[in-house]
Amino acid sequence: MAYTVTPMPAGPVGSQYCVCKVELSICGQNLLDRDVTSKSDPFCVLFMEVNGKWVELDRTETAVNNLNPAFAKKFIIDYHFEEVQKLKFVLFDQDKSSMQLYEHDFLGEFSCTLGMIVSSKKITRTLLLGNGKPAGKGMITIAAQELSDNRVITLSMAGRKLDKKDLFGKSDPFLEFYKPGDDGKWMLVHRTEVIKYTLDPVWKPFTVPLVSLCDGDVEKLIKVMCYDYDSDGGHDFIGEFQTSVARMCEAHDAFPLELECINPKKQKKKKNYKNSGIIIVKSCKITRDFSFLDYILGGCQLMFTVGIDFTASNGNPRDSSSLHYINPMGTNEYLSAIWAVGQIIQDYDSDKMFPALGFGAQLPPDWKVSHEFAINFNPTNPFCSGVEGIVQAYSACLPHVRFYGPTNFSPIINHVARFAAQATQQEAASQYFILLIITDGVISDMDETRHAVVQASKLPMSIIIVGVGNADFAAMEFLDGDSRVLRSYTGEEAVRDIVQFVPFRDFRNAPKETLAKAVLAELPQQVVQYFKHQNLPPINSEPA
Repeated sequence: MAYTVTPMPAGPVGSQYCVCKVELSICGQNLLDRDVTSKSDPFCVLFMEVNGKWVELDRTETAVNNLNPAFAKKFIIDYHFEEVQKLKFVLFDQDKSSMQLYEHDFLGEFSCTLGMIVSSKKITRTLLLGNGKPAGKGMITIAAQELSDNRVITLSMAGRKLDKKDLFGKSDPFLEFYKPGDDGKWMLVHRTEVIKYTLDPVWKPFTVPLVSLCDGDVEKLIKVMCYDYDSDGGHDFIGEFQTSVARMCEAHDAFPLELECINPKKQKKKKNYKNSGIIIVKSCKITRDFSFLDYILGGCQLMFTVGIDFTASNGNPRDSSSLHYINPMGTNEYLSAIWAVGQIIQDYDSDKMFPALGFGAQLPPDWKVSHEFAINFNPTNPFCSGVEGIVQAYSACLPHVRFYGPTNFSPIINHVARFAAQATQQEAASQYFILLIITDGVISDMDETRHAVVQASKLPMSIIIVGVGNADFAAMEFLDGDSRVLRSYTGEEAVRDIVQFVPFRDFRNAPKETLAKAVLAELPQQVVQYFKHQNLPPINSEPA
């Protein structure tokens, strides 16, 4: 069993993808006993597959004399939704103080993807020996937790009777919020807008991450300074005070919190100095700004459906020039797209049963054209088991249909939208639907498709379109609302951008992972955007 230790490649700088840190906690149960006079002294090593090789990321401490260890050391990994991150957990019995793993007795291993762990939040699995057989009764439990403080604070502030600083008018006040930095100096966190010509300002409510304002510690002192704005940058100091988030949270609509704004110089000079005005905390609310990973760890399932274009423009699948021709390697552009997207998504659907639909073909026995048929020819049960099941159903279906036309997208979009509409009854974020359409050409029912996409934008649903072949895909770019808002033929605008279009030809010579990254890059933010818009928390969310 060869394990290598090589440096990890650095991730892309300024990556636009969903990246956050996940903490993995490891426990073992009923581990093999490799020691003669005492019990095993296990430790766990984590490997990740990088370019086809297992690379060691980290290892836990050693649990002395313990067959049921709960390791205190956690594994921390960058989570990338749009990548298949293969992990291997290997347990050893420490025999010597050597860092070389071959010096220690092997107790068993377990491999999976990071996606599998986060979609279940906690998994317990059998440990296997090198020959694939169980390592006695040994089990491993892996629990995932997102490492981020997702709390945000929303403050609504006002002032009363602030000092007048301008000769010919009232002050133009604004506030600055500071927290103590590591160097002991105050560090600016937030500046409000300027309210012109008033000694009784009311600032707009603002929201900042709690980590930014007070490092997540609600008891930590923060400093608020009030200034009179001057266009030359020489702002006049009005006064300041120190408080904490915990204190500000005492404020609410009926009972605002009033804090005296003090100018220390004036306080020293004047005996009867009271204050330089009052700053009012009208309301202070802490809420959670949920991330994609919060929703997944909360138990949200990604429901995956594939729509495949069987129109005549693809060419006869028995002809090697056809886009549906399966080459001697057992693949084509349709299959490559199914694998690229499906192998990522399948980790987030517990039953891994995916509907696979076709459109634009004539079907036996009466050879009527259909724009919404089950490629396994079982309309009451169009589900395929895993990505492999979709691939098998697709290959089996090819000889039995006649490629025809036109290229109508709206029936399949509306098909998935019906299920997504049922899911809108949910009170928490439990299901989100993803439709992958693979097509070779220009859409025939553009008006109906635009209308279907605009309606679907109100639902827990995203559409990924992969264009295969060398056709003109300008219409697809139009559906992908990255540059402008998509409108229905009625003039109604899409509530949000839910279509991601990618031409396969841009990825023909690239590593297969790059297609998945491009296709799935926008999906996490689309999921979060929908559930936030609906005010739906993750299923098992904790209060802020």
